[in-house]
Amino acid sequence: MKAVVYNQPGGPEVFRYEEVADPLCGPKEVKIDVKAISIEGGDVLARAFIDTGGKDQVVGYTAAGVIAEVGEEVDGYSVGDRVTTLGGAGSHAEQRVVSSFACWALPDSVSFELGACIPVTYGTAHDALFEFGRLQADETVLVQGGAGGVGFACMQLAKRVGATVYATASSDARLGRLADLGLDEGINYVTQDLTQEIMRLTSRKGVNLVVDPVGGKVLEQSIASAGRRGRIVSVGTASRDFSKIDIAGLAPGNKSLTGVFLGAEMATPRAQEMMRGLLAQMGSGSLSMPIDQTYPLSEAAAAHAYIESRQAVGRVILIP
Repeated sequence: MKAVVYNQPGGPEVFRYEEVADPLCGPKEVKIDVKAISIEGGDVLARAFIDTGGKDQVVGYTAAGVIAEVGEEVDGYSVGDRVTTLGGAGSHAEQRVVSSFACWALPDSVSFELGACIPVTYGTAHDALFEFGRLQADETVLVQGGAGGVGFACMQLAKRVGATVYATASSDARLGRLADLGLDEGINYVTQDLTQEIMRLTSRKGVNLVVDPVGGKVLEQSIASAGRRGRIVSVGTASRDFSKIDIAGLAPGNKSLTGVFLGAEMATPRAQEMMRGLLAQMGSGSLSMPIDQTYPLSEAAAAHAYIESRQAVGRVILIP
């Protein structure tokens, strides 16, 4: 099969598109023929920072496709089923293998492109808002990086329960493209002081919840923007700023900071039910994700470079 591999961390130029051995399907796994790949923030970070020890690695969390092989101990799936999948690596390829619990039936009404966006993007957003963020209908939420996939999903889900939603982005143009979600107020973090704007918008109360996929020093701003007993949920480090942060701002307002990693929850019955529910909502048309750009798998390096340019709104998709 063809795949995008790399053997040392670095920029998009470390990718090579070449022939590799087909993955083997274990007894508790399924193999799929990949039809669409959603490039996640973790994929970009893995390529940039994870040392493979000089061994070829196929990066990538999520992919949707058609089941090509089912392990002998797997029930409920058959060859030919349309599914979406989640794994720690391996999505940037014509085929991938995942554990059966990381594979979900894709409604016929959902395209492979949209289906690939569900597991990480909406799963992370749902957990950040509701399971760990405990968001209520009458509360306020700040979504950092609103133009990204997780940010977009957070805004959509938060508005559906009646919350007041604020979001940040790197330009007025990107914020303008979020208006259709019902975004209450957008903040251009390049030209505006985030915390000052939030305090102005909330009459100096701060927000009830912040969802932060950016990390680094931005996380300090998230802490400062939360109000009394505010909750800050960290779901990533898209900024690539891994420096230590000052959390002294938590104590004066009795604020809480929680880290969320969807992978640690994925095998639980709760998370499985959540994922099936999100897929059903996508199937009914009540959820949608903008596809900003689509690239052939052979141009994965260009797709990663485009994501790193911070121009995208929504998701960037690869097609084998």
